[in-house]
Amino acid sequence: MIKIKNLLFIILGCFLIAYSTVAFLNPNSIITGGGVGLAQLLYALFPSTTLGICILIVSIPLILLGMKFFGRAFVVKTLISIALISFFTDFLKEFIEVSPLTHETILASIFGGLLIGFGVGFVMLARSSTGGTTILAEVIALKTKYKTSQIILFIDALIMFSSIFIYNNVEKALFSVIGVYITSRIIDVLLSGKPAQKAVTIVSNNVSELSIQLYKKLGEHGTIIKGFNLKQQESKTLILVIVDISKLQLLKSIIKKYDKEAFLVIQEASELYGREF
Repeated sequence: MIKIKNLLFIILGCFLIAYSTVAFLNPNSIITGGGVGLAQLLYALFPSTTLGICILIVSIPLILLGMKFFGRAFVVKTLISIALISFFTDFLKEFIEVSPLTHETILASIFGGLLIGFGVGFVMLARSSTGGTTILAEVIALKTKYKTSQIILFIDALIMFSSIFIYNNVEKALFSVIGVYITSRIIDVLLSGKPAQKAVTIVSNNVSELSIQLYKKLGEHGTIIKGFNLKQQESKTLILVIVDISKLQLLKSIIKKYDKEAFLVIQEASELYGREF
């Protein structure tokens, strides 16, 4: 049974996706990725139907495919999401007749991408799915050596490319890419938290002094790791520290001052769980 909080997240997410499609994307021929993007292309080819019905036409076969591989519980939540997106889309477009908020293509791609990202993010926070091409990508990933993310990227690229011929406009397709990128970043932030920290691995010959200075001047907690090189002949000592982006330049200056020969690996720390180390 779906919890009230999750149900509210699903409803809000589906509404945002529908509103973005009606108020920003579709009026400006901007395509989003996934099942909604496919539905937009289908609607452009068959404008006598409604966009909401096109979403159902695209999604239902993929949901049936998902039921075979991922079980009935997954399908129930996904069906709810798809039904709500379809309903809200036609309700806003056909009944309320929501007007486009802008006819500036760049604004439509940016704000359309933002709302789609928030919408999909809320649905995923509710442990549901917007269905669509994600299901197809996950099934293909099960049967091949490719990752789900790689397949989704390929499908979205194919949708963008197809829109060039359906809308007969290369520029719109390029703006669509901007929107899809913004969508992906918003989803990452919602699911992983604000990517405002970096994981820094430091290989140094002056670990004792460096660790003291990092703690004294940055107040950061870290871990000293003992290891060997690949030939297992020379011992290595590493410092692993999580640092705010705002402190990254200070960290670099400390390292440069106390060990000019140090080697740094800086990575995005977008997901942090558990106690400090």
